Amino acid sequence: MSETDRLRLQSKRHVFSTGRTQGGNAFSLGQIYHMLTNPVYLGTIRHKDQTFEGLHPAIIDQAIWDRVHQHLKSASARRRGAAAGQATGSDAPLKCKVRDETGDILTPTHTVRRGKRLPYYVSNRLISGGTDPTGWRLPAQAFEDAVVRAISDHLQDHADRHAVLGTCDATRSEIASNAVGDLAKTIRTETAQPACSLISNIVIGHGRLQIAVDQTALAAAVELKTDDLHASLYAIDVPFTCRRRGVETRIIAGDRAAATDETLLRALRNAHDWAECLKSGEPLKTLAQRVGHSERYIRRVTSLVSLSPKIQSAILDGTQPLEMTLETLVRADIPLDWSHQEQRFGFGK
Repeated sequence: MSETDRLRLQSKRHVFSTGRTQGGNAFSLGQIYHMLTNPVYLGTIRHKDQTFEGLHPAIIDQAIWDRVHQHLKSASARRRGAAAGQATGSDAPLKCKVRDETGDILTPTHTVRRGKRLPYYVSNRLISGGTDPTGWRLPAQAFEDAVVRAISDHLQDHADRHAVLGTCDATRSEIASNAVGDLAKTIRTETAQPACSLISNIVIGHGRLQIAVDQTALAAAVELKTDDLHASLYAIDVPFTCRRRGVETRIIAGDRAAATDETLLRALRNAHDWAECLKSGEPLKTLAQRVGHSERYIRRVTSLVSLSPKIQSAILDGTQPLEMTLETLVRADIPLDWSHQEQRFGFGK
């Protein structure tokens, strides 16, 4: 961005019939990233996940394109692979953009644990005023990942439904939907910066995550006018869940993708295997010696066979409630009635 600022490069300026103006501003990181990854400058055109030879001449050669993309990939790898806190200001791309339900801003901060610098977004009142049970303390990487996913899913959904333009235009709708779909893919596969550059502000609280999209930034990223895009593209409102699991905090924004808990899944399989062994007459003490676990542990795990078919299917599919772990199940007094089980462990009807 420093080079574009030095050259005083600006986005295209539009003047509407009403006298309103749009554009003519310095390029954002998202706009620059979109230009650097747009194959049209290489003499090709993109359609969904494929590129084809265009009828227009290239304005850059393949060698330059390859060097630029190698640099982008290297930067992306450093961002994903670096230990928390090793980078500079880019480690907090959501700085000054997030507020909680009270209007309090979430401030980037960090703690050091075992020599590692762990970044967080924390309600400002927890920093300036001490303890407050309503305050938020979110692991930065997990929260940023959840925000990125919410934005990419939102854009992809509109692209898939061809609900990108505010007016009905079959020809332009296909082009616009492809552009928004490409942007969604870029956001999913690269660093958090392209997504965060599209954000005007975020509000979290009451089980919801609300993201206001910067209209100018989004329109520029897909090379359209703000008035062309459907108004629903600029507002994202999705479920927001934050759960503590041991030392890990899991954050889910939007519809939760299936995520198999391998520990829980392995325990369920063991439960059925061990229950069959006990039914066939193998003594508990012998079974414990053979599998290398205590008799008490085997008793606790085999109790999982009494879980309802709905709960067991969810564990197999990875769609069990986020807070359901092996520890919570073996420590619980599992009701015999299946409907009571499902109610107790957070399964809907």
